[in-house]
Amino acid sequence: MLHIYNTLSRAKEPLKTAEPGKVRMYVCGMTVYDFCHLGHARMLVSFDVVQRWLRASGYQVSYVRNITDIDDKIIRRAVETGRRLGEVTAFYIDAMHADERALGVAPPDFEPKATEHVGDMLGIIRKLEENGLAYRSEDGDVNYSVRGFEGYGKLSGKSLDDLRAGERVAVAAGKRDPLDFVLWKAAKADEPPESKWESPYGVGRPGWHIECSAMSRALLGLPLDIHGGGPDLKFPHHENEIAQTEGAFGGKLASIWMHCGPLMVDADKMSKSLGNFRSIRQTIALDPDLPDGQANYEANPREAEMLRFFIVRNHYRSVQNYAPENLLDAQNSLDRLYQTLANVPAEPVDIDWSHPSAQAFRDAMNDDFNSSGAVAALFELASEANRGGSGKASGLMRALAGLLGLLQADPARYLQSPSRYQPAGKPVAGLSAERIEALISARADAKKARNFAEADRIRNELQAAGIELEDKAGGATQWRRA
Repeated sequence: MLHIYNTLSRAKEPLKTAEPGKVRMYVCGMTVYDFCHLGHARMLVSFDVVQRWLRASGYQVSYVRNITDIDDKIIRRAVETGRRLGEVTAFYIDAMHADERALGVAPPDFEPKATEHVGDMLGIIRKLEENGLAYRSEDGDVNYSVRGFEGYGKLSGKSLDDLRAGERVAVAAGKRDPLDFVLWKAAKADEPPESKWESPYGVGRPGWHIECSAMSRALLGLPLDIHGGGPDLKFPHHENEIAQTEGAFGGKLASIWMHCGPLMVDADKMSKSLGNFRSIRQTIALDPDLPDGQANYEANPREAEMLRFFIVRNHYRSVQNYAPENLLDAQNSLDRLYQTLANVPAEPVDIDWSHPSAQAFRDAMNDDFNSSGAVAALFELASEANRGGSGKASGLMRALAGLLGLLQADPARYLQSPSRYQPAGKPVAGLSAERIEALISARADAKKARNFAEADRIRNELQAAGIELEDKAGGATQWRRA
C-alpha cells in the first residue's frame, strides 16, 4: 500500500481517496513573470514522479497544476518592459513549457490560468463575507479575518500568538489585524487596464491566495486527495488557502498535503528574492533569449536528463544542495546506466514485479515516493546486466526507469551528446559529431594501412578532446563523450 508523508498530520499515512481508485491532485504552479529556476525544476520533476507512480499503481489521476498570470510581479514586469500583461505571461508560459519538455515533465491534465477563474474567486469572497470572515477596508481592499478562523496555523504549526509576536510590520490601512490578508485588491490608477476587473467590491483584482482556492475547487471539487507545492508555500500560501476554502465551505480542503524539500546554495534556499538562483535554461544550455528553445534540448539531451536524474535520485522531501560538482556526479552516475544499455541492449520486457530489484523499486516508491531507493534498484539491475550480459535485466532496468521518466533516450545518442559538466582540468567535449566520425574513419584507414602510429595519434587527439573510443569485434568503433 502506498504511504505518503502528510505535512498536516506530520506523519506517513496510507493513501485513502474520496473515490476509490481515483486521485484528485492539485499542485501550485508558476507565477509567470520570469524564467523557471532550479527550485522550480525540483517541484516540477518531483510531482511529475508522483503522478507517474500513481498512474503506474492503477489510479485514475486528475492532475491540476495552475498558472498564476495576474500578480504584482507580473504587473511590475509589464510596466518595466512596456509590454501588455498578456504578452509577458504568454512569453514566460511558453518558456516554462519548453523547460518542462526538456526535463521530461508530462503536462498536467488541467492547467488553469488565474485570470480564467476571477468569477469563482468572487463567489468565494462573497461566501466568506456572508460567514463573517471577510471585511471591506477603508482603502477599498477586501481582507480575510484570520482570527475568525479557528483552525488557522494547523498546517504550518504556527500559532496566532506566535505569529503576532513575530510581526514587525505596521498594520496596513484598514486592516484589523496584521495577520489578515487580502482577498481582493482595489485597483490603483497607475496600473494597466488589463489588470483590473469589475466586482461588487469595486474595480480591482484578486489576491494571490484566493486564486488557488477557486481553481482547485472549480476543477476538482472538495476535498482534494492531494495538495502539493514547493517548500516555501506551506506558509502563508497554503495556510491561507485552507482558511479561505474551509472558512467558506466547511469540511476540509485536502486530505494529504505534500511539500518537496528546498534546493539550497551554500546553506541558503535558492530563490529569486535572494538573487542566488540559477535558471533551468542556464543549467541545461537553452538559449535564454528564446521562449521555446526545444531545438537546443533536442540537440543536447544529456544535460537535460542529467538535471532530472539529479533531482530524482534524492527523496523529494530531502534538502538538496546545488553545486556544479553535484551535477557532474549525477551525470557520471546516469552515464553508467546508459553505458549498461549500450553494452547490453535492453530486451523489450513487461515488468516482472516478482524480481527482487522490481520488488525493491516498488517498495521504495510505495514508501512516500522514495525515488532514491528506486534509483538504487536500477543500479542493482545494471550490475546484474553487466555481470551476465542479460538483456532481460537491462530491459527491466529500462522499463522501471521509465516510471521515473529516465533512460528512455537512445543510448548511443545520449552518450554522444555534449556536456559542459566536466571534472576540473578536463576538456569540454566540443568537437562536432561529424568531426569525430571523420577522425574515426581516418583512424580506421590508418589501421588498414598498418600505420599504427597515425592511428594512435588520432586516438590520442580524440581522447584529449574528451572522446572515448571502444573498438568492437568486426572492426566497428563506438565512441562516447567523457
